Amino acid sequence: MGYIFDFHDAKRYHQWMQKRKNRLAADLESRLMLGMLDPVAGESVLDIGCGTGASIEPLLEKGLDVTGIDPSPYMLDILSTTLGNRVSLYRGFAEDLPFDDNSFNHACLFTCLEFVDDPKKALAEAFRVAKDRVFIGFLNRYALTGIGRRVQGIFTPTIYNRANFFSVWEIKSMVRQLMGPVPVCWRTVCQFPGPWGAWMKHFEGSGLVQRFPFGTFAGIVVTLVPRFRTRPLAIRYQPKKVGRIAAGTAGCSGMAPSNGFDDSPQ
Repeated sequence: MGYIFDFHDAKRYHQWMQKRKNRLAADLESRLMLGMLDPVAGESVLDIGCGTGASIEPLLEKGLDVTGIDPSPYMLDILSTTLGNRVSLYRGFAEDLPFDDNSFNHACLFTCLEFVDDPKKALAEAFRVAKDRVFIGFLNRYALTGIGRRVQGIFTPTIYNRANFFSVWEIKSMVRQLMGPVPVCWRTVCQFPGPWGAWMKHFEGSGLVQRFPFGTFAGIVVTLVPRFRTRPLAIRYQPKKVGRIAAGTAGCSGMAPSNGFDDSPQ
């Protein structure tokens, strides 16, 4: 089940997202997601752990058919108020998605794995319901900001006390265990703590800079390879009839033992 944001968590998170510095960071993260996922307008995408919609709005602006799911009714209430009926919303858990196999073109887990009980099961469910690509966005264990947040949590209760931080290599390892040698690509953004100016978008958008493994927010995109269920095909085998030597005839004069073949000239 993991940690479910209560009313106060949802309210504080929504207020936190209204600050300019945090909006700039969210914009960089959304740009990374869209750049790596590379969706086409009209395609369907499932946002797992959608929260109050920080990752949904960019998907809608891209012209995608978006569905969101989150275990917190308070987060969903805020999202419903801000986006109305532009998105289909469900209450549920990442480890047990109420959708059929291959229901969506893409799936996103945007800072969702940090708060689930079983990250590997959540990834398996995302791979099950998507058929093209899955984007995994998470708080980087080795980022300077991430280290500061964990240290802060020692002295002051924060939501990050409830979070599990991951590294790029840990997520890649789980993906390989679940899916085998599928194509995997990773990038990071928010390399330095804020505050930032508009010039940071250009700096952070550099492909070289995004290859640094120490950005606060890391993104991994997994390209799914189609799998087909097979079952053994039953084939009836009928053995060829072989003639048997009649009892008492093998020694008869002028009669050769029968071997099941006709040796007579054609």
